[in-house]
Amino acid sequence: MPELRRRARALARRWWPMAVAVPLGAAVGAGYAVVSHPSYASSAYVVVVPQAQGENANAVNFAQAYGRLTGQPQVLLGAAAETHHSVTALAALVRGTTSPDAPVIEITGTGRRPEDAVQNAGAVARSLIAFGNAGSRETGVKLVQLAAAAEPDAPTSPSATLDTAVGGAAGVLLGTLVMLTRRRTVPAVGAVLPVQAETSRSEGVYR
Repeated sequence: MPELRRRARALARRWWPMAVAVPLGAAVGAGYAVVSHPSYASSAYVVVVPQAQGENANAVNFAQAYGRLTGQPQVLLGAAAETHHSVTALAALVRGTTSPDAPVIEITGTGRRPEDAVQNAGAVARSLIAFGNAGSRETGVKLVQLAAAAEPDAPTSPSATLDTAVGGAAGVLLGTLVMLTRRRTVPAVGAVLPVQAETSRSEGVYR
């Protein structure tokens, strides 16, 4: 029994940073999920159609290019007026993603309300179509709406499970750092003690 108690105390001294940090981090993550504002996401889809037959590869390339332009001011300018956001604010609320083998652009809009997410995605999709079609004679492709944004049923964030897990992971990292710091400082203290003891014995001899 005394040996078991000694080992338990040794383990407790060694692992207490982890035992404290992990539950604390998980609690902070769960608290964030409770107090943070919900965020909704909705996606509209735009397809790039070639004007001439046999130009499918060219359409895919243009889809990649237009997808990268989704968050640029020249595309967002018209959508900003429709959504009553500044261009900078709207750029933070939308993103465009593309497929490497299909001429489709997915435009995802976010907002604090479902209707805000739909409006942001739809406005940017329409603005991108207008921007792309203004140069269809030169590019040889046309942008067409494939699917309109639909109102989401549930928020994408916060997620209590995900936020709690992230908080717990942060606690593991913090606890590990504390343990590593303690391991590095203990040998330094131990190394000083023999020197102090040797100095004391030397002083005693000379006295």
